[in-house]
Parts: sequence; structure tokens; C-alpha cells
Amino acid sequence: MTTAIDQVLAAAVAEGDVPNVTALAADRDGVIYEGAAGPRAVGQHDPISPDSMLRIASMTKMVATVAALQQSERGNLELDAPVDTYLPEFAELQVLEGFDGDTPKLRPAGARATVRQLITHTAGLGYWFLSKDLSRWLDVTGTANVGSGTMAVFTAPLLSDPGTRYEYGTNTDWLGRVVEVASGQSLDAYLDANVLGPLGMHHTSFLMSEEQRANSVPVHMRGEDGDWVATDFDWSQQPEWWAGGHGLYSTPRDYLAFQRMLLAGGTLGDAQILEQATVDAAFTNQIGSLDFPAEMPSADPQSSADVNLGPGLKWGLGLLLNTQQYPGMRAVGSGAWAGLFNTHFWVDPSSGVTGAIYTQTLPFVEPRVLKVSLDFERALYAAL
Repeated sequence: MTTAIDQVLAAAVAEGDVPNVTALAADRDGVIYEGAAGPRAVGQHDPISPDSMLRIASMTKMVATVAALQQSERGNLELDAPVDTYLPEFAELQVLEGFDGDTPKLRPAGARATVRQLITHTAGLGYWFLSKDLSRWLDVTGTANVGSGTMAVFTAPLLSDPGTRYEYGTNTDWLGRVVEVASGQSLDAYLDANVLGPLGMHHTSFLMSEEQRANSVPVHMRGEDGDWVATDFDWSQQPEWWAGGHGLYSTPRDYLAFQRMLLAGGTLGDAQILEQATVDAAFTNQIGSLDFPAEMPSADPQSSADVNLGPGLKWGLGLLLNTQQYPGMRAVGSGAWAGLFNTHFWVDPSSGVTGAIYTQTLPFVEPRVLKVSLDFERALYAAL
């Protein structure tokens, strides 16, 4: 197994598809693969490894979702309650219908969004890099995007009425704030005490220490010649709120513990994070007849390429679910998600395996980078 997958990773770096890459996998008994190729930063000798610190971006979402599900299990949070029950300011959000010149055209929302709709990205909230209208709204109002860490990001309008379509966006950032209200703790403290600490994820945090930053992998982008260049891109290091939608730094080994907990139905070792029934619900379609979009055109090519993950996809509680089997890959009913800097994980209960692959590049799902993830997955399943 090791040789075949190692060759996939090494070839991806040698051919310039990615500047570096690390990947891991586990079954229900423990780790079955760890590998890495390339330097932490292009032009340096220090290698990337499964212990390197990475920006996991939207892989944070499932961690924050688990926190919300815990609060539901404990009776502190009602998933079908309106969001404004916990955060009254949510009721002030209106739906953006376009522009009259540079003036946004807004109307009242047709329904009150629920906490469950935040978890399933059906509350109507979007992201600037997937919505030209929202990107324009940010520009004409002078509002920064979520990477700024300012509270002003929570004034962004809805892009659709709650419950009417899947709209990927800042839902889990709002959800993190709901968790704070329900638990009476800040999100960072809550996660440390109830998710990260019990799972032994001691290198996972919203802010890196100086030692962790020295071991971190910078975000790379392609220069004019097409070669990878290390940048100093990062989130705000003085945020006004903890970003449940994107804010965590972690290591691949740390996050694998979280994946193994999901694979095991909510427990890892002596730590029970969720009940089995809750995990089962997370891997079950929660958006009914709605679909995860087969195509999501980019509104900001520097941040993301067009997202085209194909048909037959649903959304559970924080997880993308596939309803079709692709040859040599994860089974139907697997749950997965990814981060903006091209970090990907999946959990396959039917096959009893979970895997993840990481680099630190922009834009998201650039075809050559995405292919590395797919090649890793195929190589892993071929070796099982």
C-alpha cells in the first residue's frame, strides 16, 4: 500500500501539480497510511509532514457542527428553532435581489431560518467567492469578507429565502455563535473542552503559537510563470469572533482523530463525542428534494476555480453525501468536505475507512490540484 500511494504523492510534487502534499488514512482499528512529499515552502528543505500545521479552513465546519449537535443532545439547543431565537440580529437580514445602480435591492425573507438550516446550508447565506451579487454587495457597502474577522461580516444579506435551495456560505459562522449562546462559552473554549481536548487534538486551534507558526505550511499560489510561490496569506490574527466556518489550524494527524471518531460512530477510545444515532443522522440526507449544486461557478478566480463535483450529491448534518458509486472510490453514503486551501477528507462507513489529503494552495479545486486528491483516493482503495 505504502509504495503505490507514496508514488502518487511524489509524482504530484515532481510534476508541479502541488508544491507539497501529505495524506493519511485509517480504518476502524487505527492508522493504515501516512505519507508526505515536498517541502513546507517552495525553495526550502524542511519537508511537509503529517505533523505540519495547516489552515484547514472549511474543514472547521464539521468540528463546529459537532459542537452544535452535542448541544442538541444535551438539551441546550433546538435544531428546528429559528436562528433568531438565539441571535435576534439574524431576523434583520434581508434577501439580496440585485442592484439599482450601486444600491442593493433588498426584501424581507420569506421565512425564519432555523438552526438546522444553518447546518445544512439552506438558510440562504452565501460566500463572496461563489456569488457575484454578494461580492458586489461587499464592494458597494465597504464590508470586508469573512477573512477579516470583523463582526461586520454578519450584516451580509441572504441570497435566497431560507429552505428554498442549497447555498454554500457563512452558515457555520453563524452556527458557531449559536453554540456560544447555547453553551454559555466562547467557541474556542467550548471546542477545547468538548471536542478537541477529549480527542487529543492538542495542535488544533484558532490561533497558532510562535512554535506552531514556525512549523506551519504557507499558502502557495502560482506565479506568472506557472510555478508555485509561497505567500504570507492568512486570516486575521486578531479576530472579533471565532470562525466556526473556517478558522481552525490543525495537523493532519490531529484531524485524523476527528475523522476516526466519526467513522466509529461518535467515539474514539474512551471519549464519547456524539451518540451513534446523531452520527447516523449526520450521514443521512437532511435537505430532502434539494440537491448540492452539480456546478458552482466561481465569482473570484483567485480564491476558487469553478466547483464541479458532479450530480447526485446531498447534504447531511455538516457532510457532503454521495448517492452514486464511482469506480474504485468511496462507497455510497460516505460523508466528506474540504477546505479552501485544497484540504479534503472523507469518512466511508460502508467500507470502514477514512482518508484525508492536504496541501496549502489557492485557488480551491484548481483541476491539477483536485486530480491529486482523486488519485490518492483511488490508490488507497486499490490497496485495501
